[in-house]
Amino acid sequence: MGSSSGKKPEKPGKAMMLGVGLDSDGHKRVTKGKNFTLVGGAKETHEEMTEKALKINEKLAKKGKELHEVSAEEFNDIAHSVGLRRHAPENN
Repeated sequence: MGSSSGKKPEKPGKAMMLGVGLDSDGHKRVTKGKNFTLVGGAKETHEEMTEKALKINEKLAKKGKELHEVSAEEFNDIAHSVGLRRHAPENN
């Protein structure tokens, strides 16, 4: 017999990192990995994005967590530890 509450069972959360390289050297690059997709960028930029995404995944694994399980604050701390920095928008 089904649940009388009428609620659907919860699905596991999903989260994904998206990296977009805005510089270009004429090549089209796309790299997909566990919970990330990286597009664009010159060779060096794309390699740097890939390295940082992999490091974030390594740090999550060491904590025994999946991307969807960390808070925004915890993700920001991890991202900062691999060299990602927030940039304030320029005021025109």
